[in-house]
Amino acid sequence: MAQLDTREKLEILADAAKYDASCASSGTAKRNSRDGKGLGSTEGMGICHAYAPDGRCISLLKILLTNSCIFDCHYCINRKSSNVRRARFTAKEVVDLTIAFYKRNYIEGLFLSSGIIASSNYTMEQLVEVARSLREDHHFRGYIHLKTIPDADPELIHQAGLYADRVSINVELPTVAGLKRLAPEKDNDRIEGAMGGIRESLADNKDARKHYKSAPRFAPAGQSTQMIVGADAATDGDIVRKASSLYDRFGMRRVYYSAFSPIPDASAVLPLQRPPLMREHRLYQSDWLMRFYDYSPAEVVAAADDATGMLPLDIDPKLAWALKFRGSFPVDVNRAPRELLLRVPGLGVKAVNAILTSRRRRRLRLEDVARLTVSIAKLRPFLIADDWRPVALTDRDDLKTMVTPRKQQLELFAA
Repeated sequence: MAQLDTREKLEILADAAKYDASCASSGTAKRNSRDGKGLGSTEGMGICHAYAPDGRCISLLKILLTNSCIFDCHYCINRKSSNVRRARFTAKEVVDLTIAFYKRNYIEGLFLSSGIIASSNYTMEQLVEVARSLREDHHFRGYIHLKTIPDADPELIHQAGLYADRVSINVELPTVAGLKRLAPEKDNDRIEGAMGGIRESLADNKDARKHYKSAPRFAPAGQSTQMIVGADAATDGDIVRKASSLYDRFGMRRVYYSAFSPIPDASAVLPLQRPPLMREHRLYQSDWLMRFYDYSPAEVVAAADDATGMLPLDIDPKLAWALKFRGSFPVDVNRAPRELLLRVPGLGVKAVNAILTSRRRRRLRLEDVARLTVSIAKLRPFLIADDWRPVALTDRDDLKTMVTPRKQQLELFAA
């Protein structure tokens, strides 16, 4: 095989990394080099863009150490039997690239993953070496996200957390059956065991830092994971329940969803077409409902079609739930508790908080609520205000059409 130069390697390995969605940088500790003691920053504006909770854009160099792999997962373009062009960086090359891109103001951090070469431990050692060299040899204070390998020695995964802001292990598929069928060399128990180890390290570190301010940080941005959507027969209900389990059992900071995309020389066991991208979007919305709107997994699943277990594509899951459980409405904006207001389609968390604050001073009219939302038409059938009470609107057969913006209807029709 001809020797590749750095530019060619970067082209191959940056493209190979695009299938990994879990590279957001939210939750990281703020560091900068203004004190003259280090290089890089997790602050400010800056090829992959992630966003912190306060809206800051953080540009990341997102690459693989190598796209060679000893595993043969059916859904992976980098699997052992895949006919793709291979490349591999050394740890030093990744470090040099990261520093060079940072000095040119292209990036604020690094997202690094890899195929498995030689063994899980050897690959994990190389990933850790990149992070160690950046932190210790170059005093790099930018963001680092390492994708860890569940089969690697737990001590290596622990070392990754000492150097990286965030660590992640992909759960890959929503069901154990799907994982066994499409990734027979991977094991759900080993994946969850590694996640449990990270959770324990995070808890131990939190306790240690309460007692010793000098205790080293361990993955301050927590751990995340990713599920592939549409590669197997898992329903949206299966995916929602799996995500909820991961949040509860392992304290995940985020669960990411990636719609399966057909790959060259695909295995015969894979679907021929990718699922609608809107399905991925609806799963992110359902995830948001559980994390910020106090919906239980059962409530989100209840919004899905009873026969197929799939969330509707034409409307968001919050509206789907409201239409399915119309007996919960209308909700009085002047009297209802927070948890009921959060169920009203079209009312976000900020709007609900504003309603709770405003109604302490005066009774709210429909026009007051309208100022807090994009479309009052979507809300009117589901709420009561001081000057508004819907007349049997929730019983109408055409309610779904009434509350779905015409622009959204046209976009879905065009898609």
